[in-house]
Amino acid sequence: MFQNTKHFLLSTIAFAAVAVCTALPATAQEKDIVDTAVGAGKFTKLVGAVKAAGLVETLKSEGPFTVFAPSDDAFAKIPEETLNSLLQPENAEKLKSILTYHVVSGAVMAADAMKLTSAKTVEGSELTIKVDGEIVMIDSAKVVAADIKCSNGVIHIIDSVIMPKPKADSATQASKDVVDTALSAGSFNTLVAAVKAAGLVETLKGKGPFTVLAPTDDAFKKLPEGTVETLLKPENKDQLVKILTYHVIPASAKAADVSKMTSAPTVQGGMLTIKATDDGVMVNKAKVVKTDIECTNGIIHVIDSVILPE
Repeated sequence: MFQNTKHFLLSTIAFAAVAVCTALPATAQEKDIVDTAVGAGKFTKLVGAVKAAGLVETLKSEGPFTVFAPSDDAFAKIPEETLNSLLQPENAEKLKSILTYHVVSGAVMAADAMKLTSAKTVEGSELTIKVDGEIVMIDSAKVVAADIKCSNGVIHIIDSVIMPKPKADSATQASKDVVDTALSAGSFNTLVAAVKAAGLVETLKGKGPFTVLAPTDDAFKKLPEGTVETLLKPENKDQLVKILTYHVIPASAKAADVSKMTSAPTVQGGMLTIKATDDGVMVNKAKVVKTDIECTNGIIHVIDSVILPE
């Protein structure tokens, strides 16, 4: 998972060694995962989240575990409002789901993981592992240091918080409307925040049916820096409404139907361009990466980019 060449494996481990020597105590290997993270000083938000989710004792247990640990800089990429919401007691289960998605059972060192393309998490979903040259991606997060050994496992540092993939077949999700399904998925926090700021919650919780082309948190990150923050301001509400309703088709259209279309009208009033290719279905310039997440009032298809009306 971390590289299929000797050069990158050595450079990764060398980088990790520097990180351990400069950021972690010399006795790091004698400490468990939680105490190692606390001692590093760069995982304060992760440690705070672990405490809020009630996972301290779990991650201090025998294990072993492999933790893909987002740094404080990684957590800084999440909107402050979203992070504060996740830390509230009523959202402990959702936070627990997100955190356990960063944990794999067993101590998976870089050398052992080189051949993997995926790994099942404690949360239950599978992480996607991809090597591109000297860049290693865990879902949408980049590995920046590897093989930090602990007494009950190993830590690999990543530069972004990763979110569990929506479970299309979940009976719980199937009983929820479009908004609640997106909220429970954990990977649409920015979209949900935008829907709230635009005053569209009640609309999208209505009878529908709707087909929502839902950009993930990673999709929103592709927008120019500061764009999301600007759109969430009250004075830009009308513009935000237009963008969000451009992602909604006023009908229930499953993937099999969408793939046969060349265009579709939106609630915003504009038309979407749809094109089926060998690589998948494109909606304008966004790629559909997951389909047919059924809700009580429609369908969600997940897309990898935010689409903007002309």
